[in-house]
Amino acid sequence: MSDTNYITAETFERLKTELQHMKGVQRPAASKAIGEAREKGDLKENAEYDAAKEAQGMLEAKIKHLEGIIATAQILDEKNIDTSKVTILTRVTLTNLGTKKKVTYKIVSENEADLKLGKISVTSPIGKSLLGKVIGDTVEVTVPAGVLNFKVENIEV
Repeated sequence: MSDTNYITAETFERLKTELQHMKGVQRPAASKAIGEAREKGDLKENAEYDAAKEAQGMLEAKIKHLEGIIATAQILDEKNIDTSKVTILTRVTLTNLGTKKKVTYKIVSENEADLKLGKISVTSPIGKSLLGKVIGDTVEVTVPAGVLNFKVENIEV
C-alpha cells in the first residue's frame, strides 16, 4: 500500500462508517462470543473458543487496516482535477488497438476499484500505464493475458 491513499469524500465517509461499525458493534460481539465459549469448559479442547479468538484476530486486523487507510487518506475533489492528462479520478476513454473496441475507465484508488462499474485502480497495470498520458498517446500494457495496446481518446472528470 502506498503512503497516501487518494480517495473521494464519499469513500472516506463510507470507510469511517464501516470502522465505527466494526469498533462499536462487531468488536463487542466478538468479545461476547469469546466469553460465551470460555464458559463452556477446558480451553485446550474448545474449538468454539479457538474459532471466536481467530475471528476476533481477523476483525482487529481489518480495524487496523481501515485505521491506516483513514489516517493516510487524502480526500480528492473532482472539481480540482486536471483533465489535460490522465490522473486519479479522471475518466479515460481508450481504443484497444488490437480489437478496435472502445472502453472507458475511471482511475480510482485501490479502495474504490470495481471493474464492473468501470473503475480501475491507479495501482493496476492499466492504471499505472495510463498515468500522465494525454489524448492521442498510445500505451502498451503488460497484463496476465499478454500485452495490450491502447490509444487515449478522451480524458474527462
